Amino acid sequence: MRHRKAHRKLGRVSEHRIALLRNQATALLMHERIETTVPKAKELRPFVEKIITIAKRGVKAADPKGRTLSARRLVMRDVHNEDVVTKLFDSLAPRFADRPGGYTRILKLGHRRGDAAEVAQIELVGSEFDPKKAEADRKAAEEAAQADGGKTTKSVGERLRAAAERLRGGKKEKGDSGGGKAKASRPPRAARKATTPRKAGGS
Repeated sequence: MRHRKAHRKLGRVSEHRIALLRNQATALLMHERIETTVPKAKELRPFVEKIITIAKRGVKAADPKGRTLSARRLVMRDVHNEDVVTKLFDSLAPRFADRPGGYTRILKLGHRRGDAAEVAQIELVGSEFDPKKAEADRKAAEEAAQADGGKTTKSVGERLRAAAERLRGGKKEKGDSGGGKAKASRPPRAARKATTPRKAGGS
């Protein structure tokens, strides 16, 4: 019987499941938003919130008795990236100082192509995507690129499309002169001599 074993197994043994949750917690604290399946997101939520609560306790008890160091060591038991731990204690824990819990939010995104698994986005509260801010940042980046000399940087997709057009011999990029020498065509391959297999008496 599974007495006092209330968590999802996620199809893994205990060591693999804990490693998965630690890696996802590190990614969530680093990027503040990740996509995963709904069962994993529901298991990750209490795991991350306990880590944030420990960090809050350490920040609140910033005294010379070493409680902050103790909290940092408890967090580093599960989060092995020192940069993420520094971010957690410097910016994330103070952000949630007045919040008594509920530091994460799960948004269902639909089903994944391939295995039809239900996918969700788990994010930290306060790190919502702001489309207006993203558009303003994009415009500012374009203006900065134009101010650098009028050269706009192309995305990877645009570069790949331009390369495909060049390979097909169609549309040419700016700066390509049409007066270059035409590419020499390869001579046709000589037809292979038909031979009969050795077993049939051939050479």
